[in-house]
Amino acid sequence: MNWLKNYLNYISLGLLALSVVILAVWPQYRTAAWIVGGAGIVALAVYIIANLSGLKEGLKRRSFIYSSNLLLIIILVLAILVVLNFFLARRHYRVDFTASKIHSLSEQSVSVVKNLKQEVAIKAFFRDSNVSRQTMENLLKNYAYHSARIKYEFIDPDKNPGLVKKYDITQDGTTVFECGDKENRITTTSEEDVTNALIKVTRASKKVIYFLEGHGENSIDETGEVGYNTARTELEKIGYEVKKLSLALSENFPKDCALLIVPGPKKGLLPNELETLKDFLKTGGRVLFMVDPETSSGLETFLADYGIKLENDLVVDTVSRLLGGDYFMPVVTEYESHEITKNFRYATFFPLARSVEISDSRPEGLTLNRLARTSPNSWAEKQLDKAEVAFDQGQDRQGPITLAVAGSQKVEAKEGEKETRAEENKEKSEQSQEKAEISKEEASPVSREARLAVFGDSDFIVNKYYNLSGNGNFFLNTVNWLTEEADLISIQPRTRTPRSINLTPSQGRFLMFLSVILLPVLVLAAGLSIWVRRRSL
Repeated sequence: MNWLKNYLNYISLGLLALSVVILAVWPQYRTAAWIVGGAGIVALAVYIIANLSGLKEGLKRRSFIYSSNLLLIIILVLAILVVLNFFLARRHYRVDFTASKIHSLSEQSVSVVKNLKQEVAIKAFFRDSNVSRQTMENLLKNYAYHSARIKYEFIDPDKNPGLVKKYDITQDGTTVFECGDKENRITTTSEEDVTNALIKVTRASKKVIYFLEGHGENSIDETGEVGYNTARTELEKIGYEVKKLSLALSENFPKDCALLIVPGPKKGLLPNELETLKDFLKTGGRVLFMVDPETSSGLETFLADYGIKLENDLVVDTVSRLLGGDYFMPVVTEYESHEITKNFRYATFFPLARSVEISDSRPEGLTLNRLARTSPNSWAEKQLDKAEVAFDQGQDRQGPITLAVAGSQKVEAKEGEKETRAEENKEKSEQSQEKAEISKEEASPVSREARLAVFGDSDFIVNKYYNLSGNGNFFLNTVNWLTEEADLISIQPRTRTPRSINLTPSQGRFLMFLSVILLPVLVLAAGLSIWVRRRSL
């Protein structure tokens, strides 16, 4: 019976472990698990009673004191970890250490999410077997991390036919975005599409952008190299409505115009058209002028009244040749401080551009800022009929050369516009469910801000060059600033390709030896040395 007295503790621990296994693996045998566990507890009690005198002696040994101290330290460390985990689970912070930031959202997506004013409910209809489900789930977790207003759930279409019928789901992988009474849906799992869906479903109304036509401008319907169809598509993706406008045929300027884009007219604008543009700016309108070199649009004199000089020149840049372009495609890598260029770090290319400078004289209250300037290796070529282009001291102007300017000015709002703005403010206050009633007089602004931007080139956003480096982003940032969509002024969502590591056979064998053999052996050796040392105490 001595062996039972000595090994009864191990038997009791075995019985207790067996009871836990039975409960975990065969929960239907709960009664048997409790019986085995009770037998283990009884066996442990019998062992303690039978070896009580020996245990009392053991409590006085130095090895027991050391062991109990070690056990106490382990318990304290575990307790600290539990407390830390408890608090960190409620306030967690994520850090993406990947070089291409494949686990992070772009700046624009973060800006959109953080500026949400209403809760957005996202319902993702994905079958459990859909390989894209995990990708979408990881993406939506990133959005929810940046805003508590993002609520999402995944629904298996096979298990929820009622919801499938309610939302008219016809394709596995459909994601529905709901905000108030608005709805938008996508069938992809890209960040760009998710962000654009959030923008569309949370905007109170679509702002309308007009492209001027009738003077030889490139068309927004043209899908060839020189058209603006790509720019139009990208604007529509982020919630704008894009239309064409012929001022010569319009009796009244459209009241819904949030921004007018003048995209490189080849022929001069009529006097009544220029007068209409001036009146539009006087009432707080927003206009983006893109004026190409060697054209007679008549905008040179018009913009001079606003302190902006369009020189009759052609910008030449030797740096662009090093980047694969030619001398007549100046490249911009440094930008002046402005809301449009904040955090903008991409190069932009302007094929066949003219200089745009700020004159000393300008209307009172008009603020002008340079946006983009070329490198010191560029110059403004004045002699456009030369067979060979070279810098001529005293005639040409040495770089840096300004290619884009933006400006703003406070203007008095007309009475009719005041009432319109009052109604807009009243609607906004009702949408935000404010209890206080705002009268027209309190809500109507006494003035608003006119904004304009001038580029010395219109080709940088044609279909051929729109996706060249940062061209498209620079254009969208300018549009978003002009229309006061501040949360959209950022780098557009980008497509990321995860990086992979290619190892040689020797490197693979070394990595396997290090991780599978060497490190475990070192850990085992350290543990054995500690055990032997404690046995000798």
